[in-house]
Amino acid sequence: MPHVKRDLILSRADLRFLLHDWLRVEDLTARDRFTEHTRETIDAVLELAADLATEQFAPHNKRNDTEEPELVRTDEVARVRLHPEVGSALATAAAAGLLSATMDAEVGGLQLPHVVGTAVQAWFQAANVGTWGYAMLTVANANLLMAHGTPEQIATWVPPMLEGRYHGTMCLSEPQAGSSLADLTTRAEPRPDGTYRLHGSKMWISGGDHELGENIVHLVLARIPGGEPGTKGISLFLVPKYLVGPNGETGERNDVTLVGLNHKMGYRGTVNTLLNFGEGTFSPGGEAGAVGYLVGTAGRGLAAMFHMMNEARIGVGAGAAALAYTGFLKSADYARTRPQGRPPGSKDPATPMVPIIRHADVRRMLLAQKAYAEGALALVLYCGRLVDEERTAETPDVRERAHRLLETLTPIAKSWPSQWGLEANSLAIQVHGGYGYTREYDVEQHYRDNRLNPIHEGTHGIQAADLLGRKVVVDGGAGLTALVEAISATVDRARWTGGRAADFGAALHRATDRLVEVTAAVHGCPDAEQRLANASVYLEAAGHVVIAWIWLDQLLALGDRDDDFASGKRAAARYFFRFELPKVGPQLDLLASLDPTVLDTSPDWI
Repeated sequence: MPHVKRDLILSRADLRFLLHDWLRVEDLTARDRFTEHTRETIDAVLELAADLATEQFAPHNKRNDTEEPELVRTDEVARVRLHPEVGSALATAAAAGLLSATMDAEVGGLQLPHVVGTAVQAWFQAANVGTWGYAMLTVANANLLMAHGTPEQIATWVPPMLEGRYHGTMCLSEPQAGSSLADLTTRAEPRPDGTYRLHGSKMWISGGDHELGENIVHLVLARIPGGEPGTKGISLFLVPKYLVGPNGETGERNDVTLVGLNHKMGYRGTVNTLLNFGEGTFSPGGEAGAVGYLVGTAGRGLAAMFHMMNEARIGVGAGAAALAYTGFLKSADYARTRPQGRPPGSKDPATPMVPIIRHADVRRMLLAQKAYAEGALALVLYCGRLVDEERTAETPDVRERAHRLLETLTPIAKSWPSQWGLEANSLAIQVHGGYGYTREYDVEQHYRDNRLNPIHEGTHGIQAADLLGRKVVVDGGAGLTALVEAISATVDRARWTGGRAADFGAALHRATDRLVEVTAAVHGCPDAEQRLANASVYLEAAGHVVIAWIWLDQLLALGDRDDDFASGKRAAARYFFRFELPKVGPQLDLLASLDPTVLDTSPDWI
């Protein structure tokens, strides 16, 4: 089994700084929900996650990639074969209580703050994102049921999922309807006993079939005949792989059939499937159709599913940040130990070669990775802290403000790490040179794994349209106002601090003001298509403004700390403000012009 250095997965020093010095998670332990915890218990859970990620998840990450899930047929039944290390790793994490780390104590959870749970998850995502994908989906599935399920549904399905005995999926897309969920056709026929029989196909279902546990709980979007067209007619159903008896015993196979696997560029450890519901392969009770149970209110399925999707979107951003981070650490380690070349002023070939980290362009690439990866991880942890504020803050006003800010940041937290984390992984390959392009080194796999993240759980373009078309203008722009207020508070503190922080604060203030101006100008256009034509540019510009704010806030949290860690943080912040934030100006100018280039281009010309 390969040995993996823990400090090349994530940085414990950075997590301690982000959680304790910057986000002050210990303050949360004064709240009723978290009174069982202290800094010591939080740190102990993080150390446990680091140990398990290093010892149980990281060693088979390459095996996940080279021995991807395989479709096999036994007695004419299609099954998925995974190598055994996936199941044992997940079972170990479940036995340690890490699947239920943030869940209620009444369902066996540890009731840790959500921000701590995000940090725990980051260890596993950095170590082996493919194996952790099963756990991430299962936890999100359980959280949705906790929010929208009946007491009976919660009691039946949630505890086995948190114990690692059951696994969960989300079934949205269909072969003809990927992002356009209004066009899905899977139907759910009501039965006299209150159940439904589902018929249809679902595509791109991560974790859709395997034998890692006793059962799989599918959450499926479908239409009840006679319902409204479009998204208003979509309902949500719980459809298990196996039916369950009154005492929790596993019953007959439900009519859910594995049709095939999708063979992915990366992220191969998480099996991705095409499933048929109700094709009559199994016919429980002698009747074709997959037995399903309505979750929540009929016709409100998409709203309920967004509970899982929004959690998954921040989880995707966290995974992208984690993959960028481990790639950065590995490329930095390589650059310190790989001798090649000599300083530019040295012409004597007898002069000893220097480690490539001594070359300025290599340090440029490492600084860029550091700025992207550490900025992205800080952003998703900040969003985790907002979840805790939204749920446990003492006053309704604070909870509402946190909700507004979290809603606005969610598309950025999903897409910015996915875009720039991927760029960090590309730079990690570049630092390695030709070796980085080979499978003998980890960084090429990290790039391929991360390439999925701009696509799934809502593509980059969908997140952009959501941010510009809805999040920054809904309720009179309350979300954008909350973001600007948070940024302004940091800028004010930077102004009082003086020095470089004040300079950075002034630059951030100008960029934020310009973002607000351009948002208003774009929404002054009456043509919706023209408003959203360049939404992806808006997402990138807003994302850079947000990450600049995150970096400035970290810079202030360092105070007068004087060591290599603090100096590295300051260098990364300086890089972002000098090399990255200036890119926002031309992007905002383009947006303000309502440039019609894309709209004016006929499909026939391409």
